[in-house]
Amino acid sequence: MPPVSETSEYSVIAEGLRKRYGDKTAVDGLDLRVRRGTVCGLLGPNGAGKTTSVRMLSTLVRPDGGRAEVGGHDVVRRPDLVRRRIGLTGQHPAVDEILTARQNLRMFGRLFHLSHREARARAEELLAQFSLGEAADKQVRGFSGGMRRRLDLAASMILAPEVLFLDEPTTGLDPRGRREVWDAVRRLTATGTTVLLTTHYLDEADKLSDWICVVDRGRKVTEDTPAGLKRAVGGDRIEVVLADPADLPVTTTAVARVAGGRPPETDEAELRVHAPVTDGVAALTEVARTLQEAGAAVLDIGLRRPTLDEVFLRLTGDRPDEETDQEKQKENAA
Repeated sequence: MPPVSETSEYSVIAEGLRKRYGDKTAVDGLDLRVRRGTVCGLLGPNGAGKTTSVRMLSTLVRPDGGRAEVGGHDVVRRPDLVRRRIGLTGQHPAVDEILTARQNLRMFGRLFHLSHREARARAEELLAQFSLGEAADKQVRGFSGGMRRRLDLAASMILAPEVLFLDEPTTGLDPRGRREVWDAVRRLTATGTTVLLTTHYLDEADKLSDWICVVDRGRKVTEDTPAGLKRAVGGDRIEVVLADPADLPVTTTAVARVAGGRPPETDEAELRVHAPVTDGVAALTEVARTLQEAGAAVLDIGLRRPTLDEVFLRLTGDRPDEETDQEKQKENAA
């Protein structure tokens, strides 16, 4: 068992977590720690074991090996106590479209064994917290995707859980709907809720996560802050996009000079020249001055930082579609 100081620091602790479906291993010795009041992004390709991990941590699936604690309680020995401390929002909203937002929240309150008075009071609190007051008495069937997802999040917060599991919370939403969900998640963590987030939208993980764990083939590949993962891939790159192919030689020379003499990468089809640099601002200033003096026709010039997309591809690589599909089917078999 982790020491008391550790269990008070972390809301989620997993050690050597394992799960098999037949001859396929979905999760293969996962180690994970999520600090209280933070958002941890669990990233990986399809079939990497993300959904299975969430199902084990939320007591929906029993692990085959290892151990895990959520909210200070073992998920196998005391699943009842774990369930009192968690909320779970799946990939598809679980609210009733015929009922109004207010009726949905009151119904969920009663399902969680709140009294009529407590359910009504909690519904009003959540309607205000998730900015659903104006739509409280409208049928959910008329809600936008973002509003439905916010209502779904509100329903998962009926008992103010210590830990909220979000599995692909913005799948299929438009940019406005995604932003509404992001704002709701930020409000939750501001009140002390710990969030474990799985998502394929890496910009979403970048914006929301305090810590990111990358998994592949059921194992943890690496973990760090979003900024730390990007630094591991590489620092700033200077990039120049030209209008005239005749300017490629002078641009290549100028970029190579600020890159320490290393040959820059050149895309002749897109007339783009780029290279890593150590002092980005100084490099950008020098190249811009050189090209201006040479009269080069520049369409764009700037510093580019690594994205989580680049980190993800570097760490997980390409996966054959057939293998990915088979593993995803096994992962969803629970």
